[in-house]
Amino acid sequence: MNSLYVITGPAGVGKSTISRAIAESLQKSAVIEGDDIYNQVVGGYVLPWLEGNHLDVMWKIVFDSIKTYISAGFDVVLNYIISPEQIAMLKETFPGATIRFAVLIVDDKTLLARDMERPEDCRMGDRCLDLLRELKAYDYGYDCYLDSTDLTIPETVSKITADDRFVISC
Repeated sequence: MNSLYVITGPAGVGKSTISRAIAESLQKSAVIEGDDIYNQVVGGYVLPWLEGNHLDVMWKIVFDSIKTYISAGFDVVLNYIISPEQIAMLKETFPGATIRFAVLIVDDKTLLARDMERPEDCRMGDRCLDLLRELKAYDYGYDCYLDSTDLTIPETVSKITADDRFVISC
């Protein structure tokens, strides 16, 4: 079975950049951007952290997409805000799959600076710091945190793809 790479972290930490770089390092791969799928909803759109959101629909589409790509022989790189509950669902849904899971974190100053480099309509401001604190408070049950404050993109990719501490299921 192919590999599933799951990258999470606060808005602005570099999830999309690292996900794309991981996918580019693999022979046959696909990137699933959770934000892209979540933002497909137009009428009835609700911010994902508010009541009445459509996260259940988004996760169904994500899981179906992962299944489709893996069954076609692709490695998959997923990035989105991932809770311990969603990690448990991934492990349950994809038994036997090699799942590599990394929570990207950086210091507050770096996070806000990276957020300011994003297009204006994608900037989250202090919401980035709130997400960083939330993710640091989660108990994933794994040593999955990677501080990429002082790492280059290739160094970050190398750590995620080579360090067995990021393997959570085999």
